[in-house]
Amino acid sequence: MPTQPTPPIELLGHGRRLSSEAAAVPAEALDALSAVCPLDTGEESRSEHGRDWWPLSLHWALRGEVPQPAGVVAFPRSTEDVVAVMKLCTEHRLPVTPSGGRSGVCGAAVPAFGGVVLDLTGLSGVESVDAVSGVVEVRPGTFGPELEDTLRAEGLTVGHFPQSFDLATVGGWVASRGAGQYSTRYGKIEDIVVGLEAVLADGTIIRTGGAPAAAEGPDLTQLLVGSEGTLAVITNVWLRAHPLPGHEQRAAYSFPSFSAGVEACRRVMRAGATPAVLRLYDGPESARGHGGDGKEAILLVLDEGDRRVVAASMDIVAEAAGTTGGRAVDDALVDGWLEHRNDTSALQGLTRKGFVVDTMEVAGPWLALDGLFDEVRTAMMEVEHAVVATCHLSHSYLDGACLYFTFAATPPLEQVESTYVALWDAGQRTALRHGGNLSHHHGVGLNRARFAHDALGPALGVLQSIKDALDPLGILNPGKLGLTSPFGEVPWP
Repeated sequence: MPTQPTPPIELLGHGRRLSSEAAAVPAEALDALSAVCPLDTGEESRSEHGRDWWPLSLHWALRGEVPQPAGVVAFPRSTEDVVAVMKLCTEHRLPVTPSGGRSGVCGAAVPAFGGVVLDLTGLSGVESVDAVSGVVEVRPGTFGPELEDTLRAEGLTVGHFPQSFDLATVGGWVASRGAGQYSTRYGKIEDIVVGLEAVLADGTIIRTGGAPAAAEGPDLTQLLVGSEGTLAVITNVWLRAHPLPGHEQRAAYSFPSFSAGVEACRRVMRAGATPAVLRLYDGPESARGHGGDGKEAILLVLDEGDRRVVAASMDIVAEAAGTTGGRAVDDALVDGWLEHRNDTSALQGLTRKGFVVDTMEVAGPWLALDGLFDEVRTAMMEVEHAVVATCHLSHSYLDGACLYFTFAATPPLEQVESTYVALWDAGQRTALRHGGNLSHHHGVGLNRARFAHDALGPALGVLQSIKDALDPLGILNPGKLGLTSPFGEVPWP
């Protein structure tokens, strides 16, 4: 059977953490499903498919618990297999949770009500490459390295490099509306997707998009991008690809304050430059990872592509830095970041030591960023047992940027979950009050579902109406995105 990288921290047992009622998979349904594709009903597989990289679930794993085990894990090998599985789950009213690399950090891949976990890693590989148009057709279970290795042999790249690059699948990128670390140059995944093939709850196959632009009604591709498996199961993806970059240039700058560095980034973007990497770290993060003195803010810059375009972009960065109090420092700092950018071992180590640690990324307009930076950190540090709340700017746009907060606390063992909830309540609600959004690229899942109404207001009702129309029985990934579920409420937090 296809496999994916194991989430961090070995599962010590198979206890169930969520008290939501798990849907039983009757023997009749198991027999019918087994005629469609391989199944796994073993306790180990059902437990492993009951969790993802949600940091709180790592604490639960240390206690021998998973959020919610799957009732059965199905391994489809084709779109037709997915169609057959969905028809059977509709017939038996079984919840279905689409699953890929399970690298998400908000619990979106957790089967909140058990049922069928649809492991899509068997739908993998690059199907076709249109080098003239720069469009690649790829199956959703394809992991990042496989996609890029195949494209690089054709002289192409998609340019999507999230921190979870080795662990995440293309379908996961799309379903969570993810962002890569080079997104200022190449765009977030919603900018990269050309079109989708997807299977609805009743087994209907739909195809969306396919052209560079269209005026044929609302964009159905974007309706599915970021839907976290609640509206359809993605079975094929078409992505934009670029020629491999022929030139690269790096730089680093120090600023007297985070605010000054933010202003430099704003000027870069407003001038029309789009360096692939534009990452600004506050004083504590600069000291922790980039040799700063604890007060200065360090900006790392990298661009790649045509030499003339890169040179112009980097000139704009240098000018913006110079006019906002920045000074050039050793660009070897970029080398250090590149070497360690995907290392998550520190998170696992702190979790084992009992720390509550997580990250929260929100985007807001330039005008709101100084307030977000100050208020969110202050709110988190007011939570009992909090020990640190730091920030970096990770992705920039013409109208604003993403602020990426890292926070940690050292509560007593019996207060791990309550402290985690309190930190998220303080940080997320403060962000929403001060002009930030609900999420920039980590998505909603279970962890952020309680904030969905505050973030979307009446628009959440519109999303619910769409959900009800496409999935009238509510079987697709129930319990996520703040949507109502016919299987009941998820009793968390």
